[in-house]
Order: sequence, then C-alpha cells, then structure tokens
Amino acid sequence: MQAAGLHAVNSTASPCWREMLLVGASSCSGDGNNRSALLALKGGLRTSFPGGSSSVLMVPRAVLSQRQEASSRASARAQSSLLTEPLDRNFQSAEQRVHEAVAKQVAIVEKEQSRSSQNPKFVDVRPDLTPVSTLEMLEEAYTRCGEVCAEYAKTFYLGTKLMTPERQRAIWAIYVWCRRTDELVDGPNASRITPTALDRWEDRLEDIFCGQPYDMLDAALADTVSKFPVDIQPFRDMIDGMRMDLVKSRYANFDELYLYCYNVAGTVGLMSVPIMGIDPESKATTQSVYNGALALGIANQLTNILRDVGEDARRGRVYLPQDELARFGLTDEDIFAGKVTDKWRAFMKDQIKRARMFFVEAEQSVLELDKDSRWPVWSALLLYQQILDAIEANDYDNFTKRAYVNKWKKFATLPMAYGRALLKPPGVQARSAVGIYSIIFPFKYSLGL
Repeated sequence: MQAAGLHAVNSTASPCWREMLLVGASSCSGDGNNRSALLALKGGLRTSFPGGSSSVLMVPRAVLSQRQEASSRASARAQSSLLTEPLDRNFQSAEQRVHEAVAKQVAIVEKEQSRSSQNPKFVDVRPDLTPVSTLEMLEEAYTRCGEVCAEYAKTFYLGTKLMTPERQRAIWAIYVWCRRTDELVDGPNASRITPTALDRWEDRLEDIFCGQPYDMLDAALADTVSKFPVDIQPFRDMIDGMRMDLVKSRYANFDELYLYCYNVAGTVGLMSVPIMGIDPESKATTQSVYNGALALGIANQLTNILRDVGEDARRGRVYLPQDELARFGLTDEDIFAGKVTDKWRAFMKDQIKRARMFFVEAEQSVLELDKDSRWPVWSALLLYQQILDAIEANDYDNFTKRAYVNKWKKFATLPMAYGRALLKPPGVQARSAVGIYSIIFPFKYSLGL
C-alpha cells in the first residue's frame, strides 16, 4: 500500500532515479554521468577538509549542540522508563497517540513563533560555520530532490512552483525522504526488507537530525530540519507505518486503521506545515491548522485504500476494518472473490462517506496556510477527491478497475486549485490570477498533455 501523497511511480521514470531512491542500491543503468552521481551519493558526505574539521556538519553547530543535548536527555528518559513506556503506549488509543504527536509538533512551532515575535530581528546562525564547498554540495542536493519530485509527482511539483525558493526546496527534501521510506516496503526490493533494515533506516534518520547525513539526499533534509521547526516524531512514526506493513495485513477496526493511516500519511502533514507556514493574518489556532493537515493525510490514505482494494487483495492484504465488513455481511472471502454486490456497494458508500468527511475537515485549514503554499495542497486535495468520484463512476468496482484521474482532468484541476488558493483570511493580498498561466502552460508538455 503506497503512502498517500507519494504519487504512483511513473512507468517511464528513469531507472537511475529509482535506484537513487533505494537504500543499498549498488548500481543503476544509464550513462556514466548518472552512475557517477549515484556513486557520489553512496560515498556519503563526511568528507575531511584540510585544516582540521573531520566532517561536514549540515546543521549549524549551535543548533547541533542543542539537539545533541536534547537527544541525551531523551536517551536518559528512555532508559529510566524502559519497562513502563512501551506498555503505556500500547494501552493508548490510536487517537491519543496521534494527538500527542500533533501536540508535540504544535508546541515546537508555537515556541518558534513566540521567539520570533519577541525578537523580530532574530536570524538563524546557519551559514557562518558552513564551508563553501558544503553549501555548493547542498545546492546540488536540493536540485536533485527537485528532480526526483518532478519525476515522480509532476502535479505536486508544479504546485510547489509558487512557493518561496527556501520553502520549495525544503518540501522537495521532505518529499524525497518520504518517497525513499515508502520504497523500502513498496518498491522492487520490498521482499528483502526486514525489521532490522527499518531499524537502520531510523538510525539514519537520527543522524540526519543530528546533522550527520549519510548521502546527498539525506543532506538536503538535514539542512531543512535545521532551518524549520520540524519535529522528528512524525518521521519516526512513518517508519513505524512501514513496520506495520511488514507484519500486519488485517485491521480489526477503524481505530487500528486510523493509526496506520496516520503513520504512513497523516505524518506528511505534520512534516509539511512547518515548512509551508501559516498565513500571518490567520485567526485559526495552530492546533486547528495541524489537525486539518492530519485530516488531509488520513483522507488521502483512506482514498488510496479504497482505490487499491483489488490490488491489495491479490497480495493477500485487506486494509479495511474487519468489524465494519462484518456489519455489512462481508468477509475477506468476498473481497478475494472480487464480485461487486449490493452489500459491497453499501459498504463502499459508507467508506467513501467517511473519507469525504476527513476531506471536509481538511479544507478549512488549507485556507489558513501561507498564501504561497496553498496551491500544491489544494491540488492534492481536489485530485484525491476525484479518485473517490471515479470509484463511484466505476459502480464501486475497485476489484478489477483502478480508479484514476486522467491527464486532462488533472490539468483542468490546476486552475481550480489555484482559484481555491486565492481564497484567504481577511487582509491577505491575493496573487494575480494571470501568473498561473506562465507556470502551467510551459509545464503541460511534461504532464503528457
């Protein structure tokens, strides 16, 4: 099951890019330049420099020191609660666990906002101790992240073109990390991925947040999290979602499914909002904006699940609440049989209704985002809603038919999404609608239109 927001891999995508996304890839097809680029990634970034420094730190030393101190405190807490903490967490409902993750991210953002408001002249100390060669390497790292995003998520990539350059690059870096994480359990090497491999991937994540990236794509994320108030917990939770995919193929109820949807998709919202920013004129609370971002991730993943029922069944997986199937007189055997019946239609109507409720919850929060960040979010929201429409148009046959939005509908959705992005809290000046055409039309050919 693919994580929401990580659009299906283009069948014509370069094999080299796919290899670059995979952990442990040893080679890629293509020309020598691409092969050399991959080898450069595998070499890592801990390069010695003349004059003393033993490694390149992608995070300013002041920030790194704070993070290492926080990490030490967290480690001490983990040791003291080793016997009780996992047990307590297991007794929490999915809603409680997700609420804690949201509240933690909100607290970090509000603390940053408070610091900025108290000291408007505050400037992050990032550049001074970073070698010029490292800055050049970062520029290349972000460029590659943008190329990966453009290759695998064309519509989303187009939506980022209105964002400020710094936010745009940061979103690309987060997208690439999520893409690589998803590829671990949903890519060509998925059959060889073990829990130990995911543990190692999480170790790499910890290194990223400590400013010690393993490769160039990690370096872009390390730089991003040093500049934006992004918490590590949603990233850890996404890896937990991949762990669930390794060991779990059934979900007893919606509480279990909700936790899975949060882990693999709701987390993306929590990672992204600190980058996208909240409109300065917004009257909404920070908590409500993050709740909306979470709702959008849940809605997108529920849509993915409903679209992919037949595909997942062929892999022996059922991402549908077992108790709700039973309430409609359905079993796994009905799903494996793949026949659309009146019971199935009634069940699907109920599932689609719930997904749409999450979309409705998300819509108001999109208006509260910074005006330059709304377009990609509206684009994703409207496109995923149309997948639900396509399931209905297929008479709820998601066993043998894959609901999708064709290229022309995608193209038509972009101006609609842009129009929604112009809606704003009072006092925010709108961008000229004319500007969209200079962005969309040159890009339409790469969309295949």
